[in-house]
Amino acid sequence: MRVPGSGDLSLGAWLAEVAADPARSGGLVAIEDEVVTASELHRDADAVASGLLALGLRPGDRVAVLLPARVAALQTWFGVARAGLVEVPLNPAAGSLVLAHCLAASRVRAVVCDAALLGLLEEASVDAAALDHVVVVGGDAPPGTVGFADLLDHPVADLPVVPAADTAVILYTSGTTGPPKGVRLSHRANVNLARHTVELMGYTAADHLYSVFPLYHSNARFCSVMAGLHAGARVLLHRRFTASGFWDICRRHGITAFNYQGAMMSILHKQPPRADDADHAVRVGFGAPCPAEILTDFEDRFGVELTEIYGSTEVSLVCEMPPARRRVGTAGRASSIYEVAVVDEEDRLLPPGTPGEIVARPRDGGWMFDGYDGDAEATIAAWRGLWFHTGDRGVLDEDGYLTFLDRMKDTVRRRGENISTWEVERVLAEHPGVAQVAAYGVASEISEEEVMVAVVPATGEDPAPEDLWEHCRGRLTSFAVPRYVRFLPQLPLTPSQRVEKYRLRGDGVTPDTHDREVHR
Repeated sequence: MRVPGSGDLSLGAWLAEVAADPARSGGLVAIEDEVVTASELHRDADAVASGLLALGLRPGDRVAVLLPARVAALQTWFGVARAGLVEVPLNPAAGSLVLAHCLAASRVRAVVCDAALLGLLEEASVDAAALDHVVVVGGDAPPGTVGFADLLDHPVADLPVVPAADTAVILYTSGTTGPPKGVRLSHRANVNLARHTVELMGYTAADHLYSVFPLYHSNARFCSVMAGLHAGARVLLHRRFTASGFWDICRRHGITAFNYQGAMMSILHKQPPRADDADHAVRVGFGAPCPAEILTDFEDRFGVELTEIYGSTEVSLVCEMPPARRRVGTAGRASSIYEVAVVDEEDRLLPPGTPGEIVARPRDGGWMFDGYDGDAEATIAAWRGLWFHTGDRGVLDEDGYLTFLDRMKDTVRRRGENISTWEVERVLAEHPGVAQVAAYGVASEISEEEVMVAVVPATGEDPAPEDLWEHCRGRLTSFAVPRYVRFLPQLPLTPSQRVEKYRLRGDGVTPDTHDREVHR
């Protein structure tokens, strides 16, 4: 299907077009118990944009957002975009180490922050010398800060014309072998992804989309909120996933489509069968990867059809596998947007059936990221040979279906979240009882992986696993706190003193491993 609207718009122009279309202006987003329509969001975005520019910010300046999922986060998102500023949404649950890195690296001049997170912001922004303004959402604004309500009440002024090719947002990846990298995405790329999602899934104004993903991820932003508004549909966002209540929520709200990731599907599938499992309005699910061994049974049991996709923050929707073009166990075939190939260590194209690194490139401009912010070296390395190197290992078959095998990057994927081992190691290295630490992934009984660390105690120290877990809480995102801890006299090292993580991963969960789930 084709969806109304042109394909080369800034976010502000796109939202204005949606709000002016009678068929779509009634689309709305509900976050917990807050609701905003497309028309209201357009109005509020213009006010917020005017207020931000009145502070002295100028197009191209960066504005960090430290908010849980709430309507103010949407008003900020589109207000920042309408002003021609660059949004930097950050994970409120991240530890101060990561937040400090992101604030400093992105050179933000302003932060829109929840009142409850001001202490965390203060701890993380010590080195953010360019930070000029703090806008406080909820509660009273302390002296020297600005209340968000003042922005919403600001008279709308003349606003700049924002080119669609300008950077709209910097989304920080979880990091792999180093600190998180800022992925620069243009207005055009955001709008294109939303439009394509609507076309792929067949969303209409009759749909009601549901997501439990956070707004600092591309999934909820572009494939739920923007996709829903683009179709004139309703969107419901919840901050937490509840397995026991998921289908009841869908029934109560008339949900017709939801977004997912693999662990979520496994958990739902493991719920005790109920007579009303298929008694709901849900017709489709969008995400990846639903474990191949349960995909067909999941669809039959719950009466839904799943569309699997493969991609990343940098290159979204590289491969697609809607029900009509399904080969279970694969990620589908290249979408109409991308070319996909598999290469060896020297970037030579490999024939079908031969595993290697998955690479991709768009067939046209305006579909993918514009580089890693402030890191030309990483951008060039990722784009060598005019292909984007995903860091994932996979294989293509004779018919062009891609099978994902594993991650070549040093990261752990746990329940749909990419976890930086660098971040875990940095936090644990700060513990006085730790001399050396290596973080890596081991297989999970649910889906994907669990975080495990091998620790060499400092001389004369005998840290307890409980001490290490407690040390991580508040410093790491909750899902990044290691489940498993293993103490070793030394780490396996290469001659160049790099940790041989493949050997640790090969050992897996050993008898001397401490399990946080058991220690509870």
